[in-house]
Amino acid sequence: MRRPVSDSVRFPFAIDPEAGRLAQEPDYAAHVDQLIRQVLLTGPGERVNRPDFGCGLRRMVFAPNSTATASLLRVMVLEALERWLAGVITVDHVRVVASDALLDVTVAYVINARGERRFLNLAVAP
Repeated sequence: MRRPVSDSVRFPFAIDPEAGRLAQEPDYAAHVDQLIRQVLLTGPGERVNRPDFGCGLRRMVFAPNSTATASLLRVMVLEALERWLAGVITVDHVRVVASDALLDVTVAYVINARGERRFLNLAVAP
């Protein structure tokens, strides 16, 4: 089993003024949480060298508020996480609730390197 690195680059990127380098995230679980947020909140086409990266969650905020939209978004989230973070996490389930102009997304996952079960709750508004 591959062991996680002790320090990872923090997201969003920042400079550590004392060290004069990229700020580090010493907590691996927090780093994984940040990776998931990057995948979910990045829209396809936003990254120049990786145009297919991301999920496109934010563009769904203005989609019709229905169970069909929530189901579609659930599949989009699940596929994006399995594609981009399969070696880091195992997704147990994804729940999406659309209400007015707000999307509530809950992801239950296991950090592969630790076998630790965690949850991410994300509310996305325009």
